[in-house]
Amino acid sequence: MRRVAIVGAGMTPFGEHFGLGIKDLLPMAFAECIANVDKGIAPAEIQAAWFGELSTTDGFPSGILADSCGLLDIPITRVENACATGNDAVRNALFGIASGAFDTALVMGADKVRESASKDTFWEWAGMTRDMAWDYPLGLIAPANFALHVSRYLHESPATREHMAMVAVKNHRHAVPNPKAQLRQEITIEQVLNAPMVVEPFGLYDCTPQSDGAAALVLAAEDVVDRYTDRPVWIRGVGLGVDRVMHQHKADMTTFPATVRAAKAAYAMAGLTPGDIDVAEVHDCFTGVELISYEDLGFTDRFGAYKLMESGATTIGGSLPVNPSGGLKAKGHPPGATGVAQCFEIFEQLRGSAANQVDGARIGLAHNIGGPTAVSAVTVLGRDRA
Repeated sequence: MRRVAIVGAGMTPFGEHFGLGIKDLLPMAFAECIANVDKGIAPAEIQAAWFGELSTTDGFPSGILADSCGLLDIPITRVENACATGNDAVRNALFGIASGAFDTALVMGADKVRESASKDTFWEWAGMTRDMAWDYPLGLIAPANFALHVSRYLHESPATREHMAMVAVKNHRHAVPNPKAQLRQEITIEQVLNAPMVVEPFGLYDCTPQSDGAAALVLAAEDVVDRYTDRPVWIRGVGLGVDRVMHQHKADMTTFPATVRAAKAAYAMAGLTPGDIDVAEVHDCFTGVELISYEDLGFTDRFGAYKLMESGATTIGGSLPVNPSGGLKAKGHPPGATGVAQCFEIFEQLRGSAANQVDGARIGLAHNIGGPTAVSAVTVLGRDRA
């Protein structure tokens, strides 16, 4: 396969965009992405596009992207894989270029969650599968779903709600200098622990906000990268993992096997190990999920996540900064855009231009997990080709 690099990236601020639709957000992210290609790229040079999006009231997703961004002459594929959608869209575009079918491709992700009622979004999903059709009416939407895992994790591991609160505090602090982040204010451990309970063990500050936004990447084959930039960020490895849907079929609720499988595939493709990662964007839809994911991604031993929090290893200035963008917790989480935005952040980090820069970062990782914890995607990026 040909090697593939990211040569440009852009995104809108994440937040409550009540006055903007998908048709407005997509061209905003696209324009910034094109403008960030160092040597320039004309829209006519883009040969294909992959669009990550979960749900929209604006119409047919691929057609919206084609129409709003003036990309009417190329194939556009819509990708939907729960909250792993964004990184899965990157994975599909990578294979499209690596196979030789295209030299360049656009990856976009977008969603408008803030003005969509959860009852409508999840009921639409429930109509697709028997499992969710049973789960949703019983209240097993995202907070309750992940709470089952994290409650068991807190029971079996030394981690506590205080360690979860540390995650929230860290990610809010990281978001403060990020102009793209939705929640740019610091919070305290006490605020997290005393916040209204959403579902045990998640208080309000343990949960990601509802967000609107879009993000974009331009990918190019190694044969043509020099046309566009002298500072490419190479896609070193990708992985996608799946797991059982029904919770009663899961043998261990303290881990996400989909993440373990996705990470194993991405590290193997990249020829790297977890110890090689300098910076990571980890799926923190709920604070306890970030703790479990540290272990599943190989950043620490089983039930050792609390040690990373206590040591400060995952803060800016630590040995492995996690979510310097603010993560889903503070940057925001429009699901279709999230994984693409994570890659935007790692792209900026590896080029030394991030809002909250990690010194000397050369290898970064982006990670999503979604559905009823049944799918995960991991992307490893590097400044060096191999």
